[in-house]
Amino acid sequence: MPLRITLKPSERLIINGAAIRNGERSTSLLIETPCKFLRESEIIQESEADTACKRLCVTLQLLYLADHPPEAEDLLVQQSNAILKAMPTSAPYLLAIQDELAERQYHRALKRGKELVAYEQALLERLSLPDDAA
Repeated sequence: MPLRITLKPSERLIINGAAIRNGERSTSLLIETPCKFLRESEIIQESEADTACKRLCVTLQLLYLADHPPEAEDLLVQQSNAILKAMPTSAPYLLAIQDELAERQYHRALKRGKELVAYEQALLERLSLPDDAA
Protein backbone atom coordinates (compact mmCIF):
# COMPACT_ATOMS: atom_id res chain seq x y z
CA MET A 1 0.00 0.00 0.00
CA PRO A 2 1.49 3.39 -0.99
CA LEU A 3 2.45 5.92 1.67
CA ARG A 4 1.49 9.57 1.21
CA ILE A 5 3.83 12.14 2.72
CA THR A 6 2.99 15.82 2.73
CA LEU A 7 5.97 18.14 2.98
CA LYS A 8 5.72 21.68 4.30
CA PRO A 9 7.49 24.49 2.44
CA SER A 10 11.29 24.03 2.65
CA GLU A 11 10.91 20.80 4.68
CA ARG A 12 13.61 18.16 4.23
CA LEU A 13 13.19 14.47 3.69
CA ILE A 14 15.78 11.71 3.43
CA ILE A 15 14.85 8.80 1.17
CA ASN A 16 17.36 5.93 0.93
CA GLY A 17 20.16 8.30 1.88
CA ALA A 18 19.23 11.06 -0.59
CA ALA A 19 18.49 14.42 1.06
CA ILE A 20 15.52 16.14 -0.56
CA ARG A 21 14.28 19.65 0.24
CA ASN A 22 10.80 20.82 -0.71
CA GLY A 23 10.24 24.08 -2.56
CA GLU A 24 8.19 27.08 -1.52
CA ARG A 25 4.81 25.32 -1.39
CA SER A 26 3.44 22.25 0.36
CA THR A 27 3.87 19.10 -1.67
CA SER A 28 2.43 15.61 -1.39
CA LEU A 29 4.52 12.62 -2.39
CA LEU A 30 3.25 9.11 -2.86
CA ILE A 31 5.90 6.50 -2.04
CA GLU A 32 4.97 3.35 -3.93
CA THR A 33 7.87 1.04 -3.14
CA PRO A 34 9.56 0.06 0.13
CA CYS A 35 12.32 2.48 1.09
CA LYS A 36 14.04 4.01 4.08
CA PHE A 37 12.94 7.56 4.81
CA LEU A 38 13.10 10.12 7.58
CA ARG A 39 11.21 13.39 7.72
CA GLU A 40 13.03 16.47 8.96
CA SER A 41 10.92 16.43 12.14
CA GLU A 42 12.21 12.92 12.92
CA ILE A 43 15.91 13.70 12.43
CA ILE A 44 18.25 14.59 15.27
CA GLN A 45 21.43 16.17 13.91
CA GLU A 46 24.72 15.14 15.53
CA SER A 47 25.28 18.78 16.50
CA GLU A 48 21.94 18.73 18.38
CA ALA A 49 22.69 15.48 20.24
CA ASP A 50 23.57 17.08 23.56
CA THR A 51 22.32 14.27 25.81
CA ALA A 52 23.02 10.54 26.04
CA CYS A 53 19.55 9.60 24.77
CA LYS A 54 19.76 11.98 21.80
CA ARG A 55 23.14 10.46 20.88
CA LEU A 56 21.53 7.01 21.03
CA CYS A 57 18.84 8.28 18.61
CA VAL A 58 21.53 9.48 16.20
CA THR A 59 22.98 5.96 16.31
CA LEU A 60 19.52 4.50 15.64
CA GLN A 61 19.21 6.80 12.61
CA LEU A 62 22.54 5.50 11.35
CA LEU A 63 21.43 1.90 11.85
CA TYR A 64 18.23 2.59 9.94
CA LEU A 65 19.67 4.54 7.02
CA ALA A 66 23.06 2.82 6.59
CA ASP A 67 21.97 -0.82 6.34
CA HIS A 68 22.95 -1.78 9.87
CA PRO A 69 26.73 -1.15 10.02
CA PRO A 70 28.37 -3.36 12.70
CA GLU A 71 30.23 -0.44 14.32
CA ALA A 72 26.89 1.31 14.90
CA GLU A 73 25.47 -1.83 16.49
CA ASP A 74 28.44 -1.96 18.89
CA LEU A 75 28.04 1.75 19.66
CA LEU A 76 24.33 1.27 20.34
CA VAL A 77 25.07 -1.46 22.89
CA GLN A 78 27.66 0.75 24.61
CA GLN A 79 25.31 3.73 24.67
CA SER A 80 22.40 1.62 25.96
CA ASN A 81 24.54 0.20 28.77
CA ALA A 82 25.76 3.67 29.78
CA ILE A 83 22.21 5.06 29.80
CA LEU A 84 20.94 2.11 31.82
CA LYS A 85 23.72 2.54 34.36
CA ALA A 86 23.10 6.29 34.73
CA MET A 87 19.30 6.09 34.50
CA PRO A 88 18.01 2.64 35.55
CA THR A 89 14.39 3.71 35.05
CA SER A 90 15.09 3.90 31.31
CA ALA A 91 15.09 0.08 31.11
CA PRO A 92 11.55 -0.26 29.63
CA TYR A 93 12.40 2.24 26.88
CA LEU A 94 15.69 0.54 26.03
CA LEU A 95 14.00 -2.85 26.03
CA ALA A 96 11.30 -1.56 23.65
CA ILE A 97 14.03 -0.27 21.31
CA GLN A 98 15.81 -3.63 21.40
CA ASP A 99 12.54 -5.48 20.75
CA GLU A 100 11.84 -3.34 17.67
CA LEU A 101 15.38 -3.87 16.39
CA ALA A 102 15.08 -7.63 16.90
CA GLU A 103 11.90 -7.55 14.81
CA ARG A 104 13.71 -5.47 12.16
CA GLN A 105 11.29 -2.61 12.76
CA TYR A 106 13.93 0.12 12.55
CA HIS A 107 11.55 3.03 12.02
CA ARG A 108 9.57 1.95 15.10
CA ALA A 109 12.84 1.68 17.04
CA LEU A 110 13.47 5.32 16.15
CA LYS A 111 10.05 6.24 17.51
CA ARG A 112 10.85 4.39 20.74
CA GLY A 113 14.12 6.32 20.85
CA LYS A 114 12.18 9.58 20.66
CA GLU A 115 10.05 8.38 23.59
CA LEU A 116 13.26 7.76 25.53
CA VAL A 117 14.47 11.30 24.70
CA ALA A 118 11.15 12.72 25.96
CA TYR A 119 11.48 10.68 29.17
CA GLU A 120 15.06 11.89 29.65
CA GLN A 121 13.95 15.50 29.10
CA ALA A 122 11.18 15.13 31.68
CA LEU A 123 13.68 13.80 34.22
CA LEU A 124 16.12 16.63 33.50
CA GLU A 125 13.34 19.20 33.92
CA ARG A 126 12.33 17.68 37.26
CA LEU A 127 15.94 17.77 38.43
CA SER A 128 16.28 21.44 37.52
CA LEU A 129 13.23 22.55 39.52
CA PRO A 130 13.94 24.63 42.63
CA ASP A 131 13.52 22.66 45.88
CA ASP A 132 10.40 24.59 46.92
CA ALA A 133 8.65 23.90 43.57
CA ALA A 134 8.86 20.12 43.83
